[in-house]
Amino acid sequence: MNAENSDIYYRSRIMSADEAVQIIKSGDRVIDGHGAGQPTLLREAMVRKADELENVEVICGFALGESEYCQPEYQGSFIFNSVFNMRPTRQAHWEGRAEFTPAPFSELDRLFTTRLLPDVLFIQVTPPNKQGYVSMGISVDYTRAVVDYAKVVIAQVNKNMPWTYGDALIHVTDIDRFVLGDIPLHEIPIPKKISKIEKSIAKHIASLINDGDTIQTGVGAIPDTVISLLSNHKNIGIHTELASTGIMKMIEKGVINNSKKSIDKGKVVCTMLGGTKEFYNYVDQNPSFELRRSGYVNNPLTIAKQKNMVAMNSAIQVDLLGQVCADMIGPKQFSGVGGQLDFFRGASMADNGKSIVCMPSTAANGTVSRIVPFLDAGAAITDTRYDVMYIVTEYGIADLWGRTNSQRAKELIKIAHPDFQEELEKEYYEKILMVA
Repeated sequence: MNAENSDIYYRSRIMSADEAVQIIKSGDRVIDGHGAGQPTLLREAMVRKADELENVEVICGFALGESEYCQPEYQGSFIFNSVFNMRPTRQAHWEGRAEFTPAPFSELDRLFTTRLLPDVLFIQVTPPNKQGYVSMGISVDYTRAVVDYAKVVIAQVNKNMPWTYGDALIHVTDIDRFVLGDIPLHEIPIPKKISKIEKSIAKHIASLINDGDTIQTGVGAIPDTVISLLSNHKNIGIHTELASTGIMKMIEKGVINNSKKSIDKGKVVCTMLGGTKEFYNYVDQNPSFELRRSGYVNNPLTIAKQKNMVAMNSAIQVDLLGQVCADMIGPKQFSGVGGQLDFFRGASMADNGKSIVCMPSTAANGTVSRIVPFLDAGAAITDTRYDVMYIVTEYGIADLWGRTNSQRAKELIKIAHPDFQEELEKEYYEKILMVA
C-alpha cells in the first residue's frame, strides 16, 4: 500500500474511544495492553460500557494502569485473568474475583496466539510516519505477536509515545481502529531513597559483575543501585526484559556500550521500557535501543547465546535447599514469574553465565526471616534448586552452584540475619538433615 492509501486507511478509521470499544461483546476475550504502554483511554471506555457486558475475559500482565475492571462492582461484567499481579489487581485475586494463569514471559507469545486467542487487543502507538508505519514504542513484549492474531486491534495513538525500533514497527493496516489520545505515559520513577540494606545488597551483586558482561536487570532501588555501582566497569552490555532509566545514565558515562555482546552487538535489547519522561525522550528515535518480541528476548535459547550473561532477580523467600518463591506470599498470588525463570535458565546455559537471586534477609520490619527451612504453606516454587546459582542478601553471597544440600544450607545460613541463624541451624539439623 502506498503512502497516500495508507494515510486514507488511517484517517478513515479514527474514532472516539467509546465508539472503538462498541465492538466488544459479552463473552469476548480482551488483552489490555501491557506495562507502561497500557492504553488508558481504551480501558476506561470499556469499563464505561460495563453495564452492557457479561463475562468479558480481560487479560493483563504488568499493569501500571488502574485496572478498574478488577473492582467488585464490575464482577459479572468482567472476568480478570492475570499473568502477572500488580498493585491494582492483587486484591481481586485475594478475594477470589480473578483468575491467574502461570506462564513464563517467553511463552506468552505462543500462549496468546494458540491457546488464549483474543477477540480484541488494546495497544498504544505513535502517530504514523509518511510510509504508514507506527511504533509500539515502550511496550512490544507479547502484544506484538498478538497484533497478528487478534480479531480486532484497537490502538490509542499518542504523540508522547517514543519511536523505537526492532519489532516495534507495524503498519497501520495491521490495526483496525484508532483513537487519538495524547496523554502522559505511565512512568516508573527513580527511587528517591535507597536504604542501607539495599545499598549493601547492590554492592554484593556488583562484585559478581565483570567488565564485558551482559546483564539483565529491572526497575527498583536494588537494580538501579547495581547499575550505578558499575561506574568503573567497561563494555557492559544489556539484554533484559525491562529497560529503565538507570541504563541511560550508564550509557552516557560510557560504561554500557554493548560492544562485547555475543549477539545483538552494539544494541540495548529489551522487550519493554519503563522509566521517567526523560528516559522516554532519550530512547525516542535512538537506534542503540532495539525492542524485540518477548518470544525472542526472553527465550532461554536466545539468552544462552550471550557469553558472560548475568541475570538478576528478586525473591520473597528462599528455603535451605535453595528453592525460591518469588511470586507468592503463602497461598496469595503477589506478582508472577515474569521473565525470572527464562533468564535464570538462559544465564545458567550461557558460557560463564550467572543467575543471581537478591532479597533483604528479613521482612515485616525485621521480625520474619526470608531464608526459611521450608517455604510457607501454599507458596509455589518459582525457581527450583536446580536453576539458582547465587543468593544475595545484605549479609553476603551464598554460592549454591555445585554444592550439596548440606553445603547449600550452610551457605544460606551465613547470609541470613544473625537473629535467625541459630534457629535456622537447629531447624536444618532437626527437620531436614535427619530426614534426608
